[in-house]
Amino acid sequence: MRPAAQRRDVGQPVVDFDLFQTTKEWLLPSSTTKESNMSMKLYAHPFSSYCQKVLIALYENHTPFEFCMLAPGDERAAAEHEALWPLKRIPVLVDEGRAVVEASIIIEHLGLHHPGPVRLIPEDPRAALGVRMMDRFFDNYIMTPMQKIVSDSIRAAEHRDRQGVAESREMLDTAYRWLDDAMKGREWAAGDTFNLADCAAVPALFHADCAHAIGAFSSVHAYRRRLLARPSFSRAVDEARPYRPLFPLGTPDRD
Repeated sequence: MRPAAQRRDVGQPVVDFDLFQTTKEWLLPSSTTKESNMSMKLYAHPFSSYCQKVLIALYENHTPFEFCMLAPGDERAAAEHEALWPLKRIPVLVDEGRAVVEASIIIEHLGLHHPGPVRLIPEDPRAALGVRMMDRFFDNYIMTPMQKIVSDSIRAAEHRDRQGVAESREMLDTAYRWLDDAMKGREWAAGDTFNLADCAAVPALFHADCAHAIGAFSSVHAYRRRLLARPSFSRAVDEARPYRPLFPLGTPDRD
C-alpha cells in the first residue's frame, strides 16, 4: 500500500541547490492556513536530499499527505511556501494550521502526532539519543560537505573555493572511515531497526557517493546497498529519477 499523496506539479525545476539546504529547527505558526482539520501538506521537491529524508519517513508508515511541488512557474505554491517560511528552505510540512520546518523535526513531529507501525524515534530516551546522534552525523558530516562540493561546481570558475572543497572532501573521507568502522556488525545505523538515522543516511550516502566516491569502505557500501533496497527509498529514488540531469556532477545509472 502506498500513501495517498496528492501532487500539484507545475513546470520543470531549475538547478537550485538551495533545495539541498536545511533550516533551523523550529515549529512555526502558519499565517496562511485557516482550517484546523486539513490533511497534511508537504512543500518539497522530489530531488532534494532533505525532502527525500522526510518522504522516506512518510512512506515508511503510509502516512497520507498532499505533496506541493515547488517548481518554476507555480507562483501560487512559491507564495504559499514563502508565507509559511520566509527563509524559503524546504521541506516544510503544514499540519493543522502549523508549519513545521527542518527535516529531522518534521520526522519527530510525525512520530508524535501521526505515529505508525514503524517507530522512527525509540521510546527509550537512551536509545533515542544514539539515533539522534547518528542523524546529526549524516546531516553534518556527510550531507553538508557533499553540498559544498556540489554548490561549488556550479559557480563561475573565478568564484570557486578550492580550499573549501578540499576540506569538504577530507571531511567526507574521515566520515566514511568512521562510519565504516561503526557499521561493522550492524544492519542499521543506530539500533536493531530502521529509524530516523537511516532516513538521514539514505539520501546523504546516495548523493555523497556521486560527489566524492565512498571508495574502499566495504561496510559503508554494504549499508548503502541495504538502504537502497528499502521500499520507501526505492520509491523516492524512482520519483526523483526524471530530475537526475539537474545534478551537476552526474548520477550513475547503477542506482
